Amino acid sequence: MAIPSHIGIIIDGNRRWAKARKRSTLVGHREGLKNVKIVTRAAFKQGVKIVTIFAFSTENWHRDKKEVDYLIKLFTSLVRTEIKGLIKNGIKVKFFGRVNDFPVSMRQAMKEAASFSSKGQSGQLNVCLSYGGRDEIVRAVKKIVKSRRPAQEVNEALINRSLDTVGLPDPDLIIRTSGEQRLSGFLTWQSVYSELYFSPKFWPDFGPDDLAAAISEYQRRRRRFGAN
Repeated sequence: MAIPSHIGIIIDGNRRWAKARKRSTLVGHREGLKNVKIVTRAAFKQGVKIVTIFAFSTENWHRDKKEVDYLIKLFTSLVRTEIKGLIKNGIKVKFFGRVNDFPVSMRQAMKEAASFSSKGQSGQLNVCLSYGGRDEIVRAVKKIVKSRRPAQEVNEALINRSLDTVGLPDPDLIIRTSGEQRLSGFLTWQSVYSELYFSPKFWPDFGPDDLAAAISEYQRRRRRFGAN
């Protein structure tokens, strides 16, 4: 039974997880980011080749400044410390989105992680930060316009080559936690034929067994890609 080659995960519910436990929002985000490493490792162990995490959207900048500043510190720490373990195990790390929106220290940490892991052959972890699906498409169109390609040369292949995910297959399976059943701008172009799986669990509670259940559900589906 086929293991999905590429899984996308919308990590949702950190704040509600914290509220349910009468903890601060910041604690929820901290536990959520810890879980990224746990679930990502479990995915690679199960044979998944690519994991793309939706960690921070373009809309998330509108949240309380204290919360945003704390998230940036967490992201920087995650990149500098937690991701190193994945890199040692041969995992390539990339960052998608408007990464220039972040402070210089965080951009430098992301650049170093991507560089140090560039030769990884065991799998690939993509982290979407300051990311929005429509924004990605707009940025791709701007690249094409800037290249002055004639209209007759604009096709799906050219747009694919202009996206953040250039060179990667579309996600086979997209998981969203916390019970919400929408994609919220995650991989808008790439998700047209992805299988969707919605878990009622908040992200900090979503563990390797839950990932295995999502993959098992995926394996029971028949992917037709528009055919009968």
